[in-house]
Amino acid sequence: MNSISSGQVAEVLERLHQEAEAADAPLAADALSEAATREELITQLLKDETNDLKGTYRGFAENFLNVSPEFGRFLYMCARACKARCIVEFGSSMGISTIYLATALRDMGGGRLIGTDLVPSKVERARANVAAAGLSGIVELRVGDARETLKSGVVGDVDMVLLDGAFTLYLDVLKLLEPHLKPGAIIIGENALEQASGYIDYVRNPRNGYLSQSLPFEAGRGNELTIKTS
Repeated sequence: MNSISSGQVAEVLERLHQEAEAADAPLAADALSEAATREELITQLLKDETNDLKGTYRGFAENFLNVSPEFGRFLYMCARACKARCIVEFGSSMGISTIYLATALRDMGGGRLIGTDLVPSKVERARANVAAAGLSGIVELRVGDARETLKSGVVGDVDMVLLDGAFTLYLDVLKLLEPHLKPGAIIIGENALEQASGYIDYVRNPRNGYLSQSLPFEAGRGNELTIKTS
């Protein structure tokens, strides 16, 4: 069974990707129009996160900032490859990546996805989108800073983690989840920037119990695939 290629889920994803493209086009155009390099834009965003995390992401409340269809399929495939039963997602936004991951769980017989996002209005919309895809029974979405929302209520082994929220929190969130990661767990960092938080240095150091490398597609996004080895 593959529910992301046809049927209800596929129709919802197609609609959401179209909505995301329309909603985020002005943001992308603004970024391109600024006389700044990618490095300068990243540096400014990291500074904004450090100075005012909530304010920064409230400013993106209407933006999807979503994964692409190609990356969504990759997430679905990873979840199925590791036979995930429990997935944690940091940065659920409007729920597009949530739907890819939760669909993988359902197509394998069920499971649990815990998602979290800083912006209440995004979580509200994500819940509606997840419901439209028929996945509400698998997904729990939490509102707030992931360093608080994931402190409790994560029980048992975690098979897969998607990090796709505030760049400066990736390492904090990973360390919070470490006691729950089973050997062989997959951690995917979307926009896992080398300039942010020390995350890349940490997961690429085998002494920390991981094997990690950058993903060879969507170049420039800073996508990282990591496996828990111990």
